[in-house]
Amino acid sequence: MIILNKAFPVIISACVLTACGGGGDDSTETPDTGTPIVQCNEGFEWNIIDAGNNLELFLEPNYQQGKPSAIIAKFSNRDSKDLNFEWQQLTGSPLALVSSQSPVLNFTPNNSGVYQFSVNVTGSGIDIQHDFEVNVTAENQVYYGVNSDHQVVEGNGVSVRLTSDITQATNNTQWCSDSSINLNLDLSNGSRPLFTAPTVSQDTIVTLNATANVNGQTYTDNVHLLVTNESPITSEYFDSPVARTYPYNNDSPYSAALSQCVYSNSLNESCAISRLPLIGQQRTAPTIDEIMDRVIVSHDWMGANFKRFLIEKDVNNDFKTLLQSVTAVVISYDVRPSFYWVVTGAIYLDPNNLWMTPEQRDTINEAPDFRSDFGNDLQFLVPWRHVKNNDYVYRYYDPEIRVSRTLNDLTPRLASLLYHELAHANDFFPRSVHAQLTGPTLLDDFYRRANNSALVSDQLALNSPLQSSEMYSLAEVSFKGETANNTQKAYKPSDVTSFFKPDHASDFYSYSSTREDAAMLFEEALMSHRYNILRDVAITNNPENASGSNIIVDWGQRGRIGEPSIKPRAEYVIDQMLPEVGSQQLVDNLPAPIQMVAGKTWLENLVLMSPSNAVIQQRSTPQTIQSTLDDSRPLELSGSQHR
Repeated sequence: MIILNKAFPVIISACVLTACGGGGDDSTETPDTGTPIVQCNEGFEWNIIDAGNNLELFLEPNYQQGKPSAIIAKFSNRDSKDLNFEWQQLTGSPLALVSSQSPVLNFTPNNSGVYQFSVNVTGSGIDIQHDFEVNVTAENQVYYGVNSDHQVVEGNGVSVRLTSDITQATNNTQWCSDSSINLNLDLSNGSRPLFTAPTVSQDTIVTLNATANVNGQTYTDNVHLLVTNESPITSEYFDSPVARTYPYNNDSPYSAALSQCVYSNSLNESCAISRLPLIGQQRTAPTIDEIMDRVIVSHDWMGANFKRFLIEKDVNNDFKTLLQSVTAVVISYDVRPSFYWVVTGAIYLDPNNLWMTPEQRDTINEAPDFRSDFGNDLQFLVPWRHVKNNDYVYRYYDPEIRVSRTLNDLTPRLASLLYHELAHANDFFPRSVHAQLTGPTLLDDFYRRANNSALVSDQLALNSPLQSSEMYSLAEVSFKGETANNTQKAYKPSDVTSFFKPDHASDFYSYSSTREDAAMLFEEALMSHRYNILRDVAITNNPENASGSNIIVDWGQRGRIGEPSIKPRAEYVIDQMLPEVGSQQLVDNLPAPIQMVAGKTWLENLVLMSPSNAVIQQRSTPQTIQSTLDDSRPLELSGSQHR
């Protein structure tokens, strides 16, 4: 079955051709509707530098300390497609240049002064290098700025983020555009406008202006977007615009194959194994550099942070081992949520799991999940969270607050994502079958394996199938958008508990497909084993404006993977995908589940005691108490991080 998934510009084969899962703090789609934006009274005036050979550099008339800033390289006689851009800072206080490979250089200067830059543009018959400087003036006013200036392909989703020290600014901000092109902005969140990049006949600069009047004071800022004209889409797979990406290692021997076989609007067939084999077909113990030869990105920082994670945090070599079953790793600002795709043999990672600075986070598209309305007619929710020592294992990072995080901060989230996505890859093509793959494409081998029920998830479903037909039907509503029938609409949380509790799925999302069933088992077991991190899952009511403090637990467990009826299923999956970890001992050592307290809220159930006396603990550390009382963290519902 082929499904056009609106959340991401790619045709995804559900159940048969893909497996998917894992993601960041929220998921995205290109918004389809919005409010027509008014045209600004005055167009934005650029200072244009002639860099020679028809290359023009568009400079803002004023650069101010602490303000988001942009420089745009644009040709007067051609578009930027098929060209390579490289920006360098030559002098001035160090800047975070997160878009140094794009025709749009964005930066925020923390200090005033003169900054010198160099831009080098190369391509067929083009090799231009130009040095120039900008002057940044000091500003003492309170902060009001729009992030982030960037390049976007026509038809792709766009998000920008307004941040300000002024609490009233968001509600008072008015938006306008200097472009004659009609734009519809989704302003359901006034600090995060969303729109679809318009179709253009040539590379076109679109400037949005934000202005707020607060207590008689006017605050204003502009954000600049280069909407690029692209070649017509010919792919039957990637049939909606995808972001521009490039191999992280320019000298990778697979550079051309990565660009053409993994993430391209011209991909029309699965590439041959001889052209882009699985990593493990080339090396049974690949080095990190060899893995990075298979990485393509939309921004350099994505590959750099991924590489650093493999170097510093893959101490047990789990991820390097599991990565043998993929052809490539794609990390792009428009991948949300993450997924694995058998047509390409690649995993696609949401960079929201990898950012470490606010400048890096600015580059990520952040529109809401198109599935957010699925299941609204149902009377229950299935929230989840990762916990350790009676507290969340990672912070919630409010996108309106500009903060940095460390590699330790992002590790739990990224590790669970990778265990999940790589479980899919190792379900389809475990290392034990690499030598037997004959092609000519992975898709051909997949069909042969699937027709013989040879996938790990196939065997799991044959030998230990999930039993609840009600949960399978509810999964169609919650995860695939089917309309709930009257019987399903009438189910109370207690009814859903009676369906789910006695079955041997680790999570509600396990019922979305046999592939997800296997991946959820693998992810939860490995997170418990390697990090002592447990997964909470519960059945609750579904009130309006649901939050951790107002959803009431009907039933729930911490560490459900330790249920006696579930452990053998996890052991089988682990033994097939990562046998060197010792599946039997791993599963034997999984802690027994801790029962939640029915009638208490989701937040009140954060602090639990031992399985023998699972009641709310009366004494907690100040950190835990603070987490329990903090209701600012959005709920995470089963499947919300998975595609």
